[in-house]
Amino acid sequence: MEAVKTQDVGVNDLPWKIEYHAERCTMCGSCVAGCTFKAIKVEVQKKSMTHSEGSVPTPVHTHIAIPIIKQVASLTDFCRGCGMCEKVCPNNAIHPVRNPDSRKTLLSRDAGPIKRGGRTNLNAQRTLDSIIVGRISQMTDPSLDSARHTFDIRSPFGRVLSSKELPFEVVDGKLVQKGKTPPVHFIYPLIFSDMSIGALSTRAWEAVALAVGYLNEKCNIPIRMSSGEGGMPGNLLKSDYLKYFIIQIASGHFGWNRIIKAIPHMVTDPAGILIKIGQGAKPGDGGLLPSAKVAEHIQAIRGVPKATLSSPPNHQGLYSIEESVQKMHLSMNAAFGFRVPVAIKCAASSTSVSVYNNLLRDPYKICGGFFIDGIQGGTGAANEVSLDHTGHPVVSKIRDCYLAAVNQGLQGQIPLYGGGGIGMTGNAAADAFKMMCLGANGVFVGKILIQLLGCVGNEQGRCNACNTGKCPTGICTQDPRLVKRLDIDKGAQKIVDYVLAFDSELKKLMAPIGNSSLPIGRSDALVTTDKAISDKLGIQYAC
Repeated sequence: MEAVKTQDVGVNDLPWKIEYHAERCTMCGSCVAGCTFKAIKVEVQKKSMTHSEGSVPTPVHTHIAIPIIKQVASLTDFCRGCGMCEKVCPNNAIHPVRNPDSRKTLLSRDAGPIKRGGRTNLNAQRTLDSIIVGRISQMTDPSLDSARHTFDIRSPFGRVLSSKELPFEVVDGKLVQKGKTPPVHFIYPLIFSDMSIGALSTRAWEAVALAVGYLNEKCNIPIRMSSGEGGMPGNLLKSDYLKYFIIQIASGHFGWNRIIKAIPHMVTDPAGILIKIGQGAKPGDGGLLPSAKVAEHIQAIRGVPKATLSSPPNHQGLYSIEESVQKMHLSMNAAFGFRVPVAIKCAASSTSVSVYNNLLRDPYKICGGFFIDGIQGGTGAANEVSLDHTGHPVVSKIRDCYLAAVNQGLQGQIPLYGGGGIGMTGNAAADAFKMMCLGANGVFVGKILIQLLGCVGNEQGRCNACNTGKCPTGICTQDPRLVKRLDIDKGAQKIVDYVLAFDSELKKLMAPIGNSSLPIGRSDALVTTDKAISDKLGIQYAC
């Protein structure tokens, strides 16, 4: 029996399925000859039969080979539903049927929503879908050539000081630095969001990490990946690749003993520290890793016995954002000698602007980023009531925070990153571009990575068993038998391909508005046909 290859394209990934009745077929070959897309082919099928011919039962087991018409499972040679095979078939033995359970892959570029990788929310009508890029430069601001122009696609990660706060003086005609500045790293505006080893299988986590390394080393795209709660592999903590990872400290503090002990042995600093206060997919729930997924290597990394691991919904002992700055930002900065940016991640809420204002007024100047997570993220691991009925959409909260900083003349000092539903309808580059025009410095994505690895869950109730430890594709399980189904190299390749497409499409959106660098706050480039969205976000209304 051939091994299961979970990332291979199957018939259910395609918009049309071929319904074939072998008993009517005369194998005339008209359908195969008439299909211009090469979506069907002739194959030989082995059939096993048991029969008896004597007066006394004497069963005889035989095998026969019969020719059949088989559908081709391919993203290039797939059925378009034209029905030409049905027209030329003399016996009505074949016809296409629209596939109601099509799980179009992100790379197939079919129209319509992507149905892979968990459920959509009840509020699936997204604000981003009502916004288009409307300011196409023609005469006043000549557009750029997206294929040949050089674009500066970099975002800051770390506290950016204003020109008046920079510790520089002119001495004898030379610019001399008189003090230290907070660490700032310029990274790609797409961050792979936090998904821990434990939530993902080791092979799934390794596939994402392998893609990160390849994109940095071979493609010169400085993608960063958040570790998620639960620590990191010891070998990675002591390797040079640690510089591509943002280490997360969450409310459970799992795995941090190992990280702290590894600090003296680190050959390089991590890309940053992310303090997760809350997440948008299940705000107020905290995290939960069932005991079925707490395998031996998870126990070793997290330093726990085999038991269900619960992360509180918030950090116990932190009662205000001021305490967060004093206790956690300061301690994490000190742990790495004030060389590593430290950011905070919260669920989008009615108090997002208040939190951001407090961070902007931080007297220590050490908050390196504010990550806002909206309701429309989440996978099949989230509780349905939380996934569908709690949280805020992220778009308006990013816009409110940006405008609050603009009103104080502090925009850009603490980078804003938004996530939760980015790429939900298939094009993360367009979503990211719109978010940046509204004030974000970048976006973070998580569910897209699961989709690319081959998740088969959909919003119609298919699978969505990420929390059970029985993931059939080997993505969200620690069962060794199931984990082997995931092809690490192929998964990493699909993630790399998607990011390269993301990069190309982002340039194609920047070029028409004449921007060589990221269009942070360029709300004049956006248009909406929804008056309420126009009034709320302060962008052009067109009809």
